[in-house]
Amino acid sequence: MTNTAEAREILVGIDPARDCHMQLAWAADDAHRRRRPLRLLVAVPAPHHVQHVDASTRMKAQLREGERALAAAASWVRERHDDVEVATDVLDGHPAHVLIRQSGRARMIVLGSRHLSRTEEFLSAGSLVVPVSAQARCPVAVVGDAEHVTQETPYLVVGVDGSESSGAALALAFEEASLRGATLRALWVWQPPVLFSLKDEPTLVQTQRSLLSETVAGWAEKYPDVALTHEVPVGHPVEELARAAEHALAVVVGRRGNGGYMGMRLGSVVHGLLHRAHCPVFTVPVT
Repeated sequence: MTNTAEAREILVGIDPARDCHMQLAWAADDAHRRRRPLRLLVAVPAPHHVQHVDASTRMKAQLREGERALAAAASWVRERHDDVEVATDVLDGHPAHVLIRQSGRARMIVLGSRHLSRTEEFLSAGSLVVPVSAQARCPVAVVGDAEHVTQETPYLVVGVDGSESSGAALALAFEEASLRGATLRALWVWQPPVLFSLKDEPTLVQTQRSLLSETVAGWAEKYPDVALTHEVPVGHPVEELARAAEHALAVVVGRRGNGGYMGMRLGSVVHGLLHRAHCPVFTVPVT
């Protein structure tokens, strides 16, 4: 398989112990829209003492369970979209490590979310959302809630702050909005400095609005079919983006850096949205 072909696939992490239908449906629909193949993956960590008979037996049982879960998931996807090419894999290793390694060959990774608190996320042995979102080399879509497809005018939200990472987020947000026939709401959240005069706020917000307009201008020309709005709310980025995305198809944000150990040093805005937003969240690295 060539590198170009490998980079086309959408990768879905499957947990045999959980109901994955929501993220499967989202991934299958996106693969259908993009005309891309889907690869479903189960990762099985090796036991610490592989020589032990019980450990070896447990691992074999986990492998069989993973294969059954993948077969059922693949069948479900084909029933939903018979034109989507589906492949399955059971790989050895910790799920987060495996997905991060595989991210170099993926167009996107799709994960489910249990909306754990930050402490629960950090302590959960099976947690994937934080480390994968922080370290994957491709965009990561975290599907904790269903898309708001009943919204009369479907829309996506993208967070902009002038950084290289938010430029990567804009690229994906415009692409998704075009594919879905949705409006795109571009937000540059302004946080007032500790010391400033209230009478200066309108001028400062207008300056921010001009910067936002300049930042998205090139993308708006590339995607003339996407209806675009510019918004500069005043407040905390997590709260304002989550509020704007309350009825959105998804919210898209950029990711700075590659995370810390196991990706636990995820940016505060991205981390906050993963737990606060009630729609799918895209995290986009700089490529």
